[in-house]
Amino acid sequence: MIVTLIVAAEISWWIVLGLALSARYLLRWQRTSTVLLLGLPAVDLALYALTVLNLRGGAEASWVHALAASYAGFSVGYGPSLVRWADRHFPHRFAGGPKPLPSPKYGPERTRYEWQVAGRTVVSAAITLSLITLLVPLSAGSAHYATFAQWYWKLGIAAVVNLVVAGCFSLWPKEAPEGVRVENGRVVAEEKAPADRL
Repeated sequence: MIVTLIVAAEISWWIVLGLALSARYLLRWQRTSTVLLLGLPAVDLALYALTVLNLRGGAEASWVHALAASYAGFSVGYGPSLVRWADRHFPHRFAGGPKPLPSPKYGPERTRYEWQVAGRTVVSAAITLSLITLLVPLSAGSAHYATFAQWYWKLGIAAVVNLVVAGCFSLWPKEAPEGVRVENGRVVAEEKAPADRL
């Protein structure tokens, strides 16, 4: 049942986002779009509430319940960036908007980007672990901390790895290769080497 709810929540989240962007860029209904976007967190809260109810109904706690909580945590940490990504690509694809810029690849802009990713991961991990921990007192005795112990390790390691990667980019910024012209961390031109003269 929980797996079905997770799949349904994932599909619902993207459907609501698609409707919000369609209302904004195709129909020009700004208020409707805003209301739909505000409804995205409701999908996550509904999934978590149903997970708690499932446990309180006597279901045996398992990794699937933790996965449902991690879905909500991921949406909190990465949801805003996913919405911004879709908000850039949708008008380009369907409404004649400009082509969105790619993520920066070099220089301090790439370092800043890596720290943003690390920050989202840390937030996602913290929210997820908080929600998983809350499952224990909210489950009316159906869940125990030991059931979810592996999630603390996995999410903790994921957060640390992202922080280490961002730290490495701070210590050793990625520089553009020779012959590549970069603006704001993005490649704008590649200079071709002149052909050898005979």
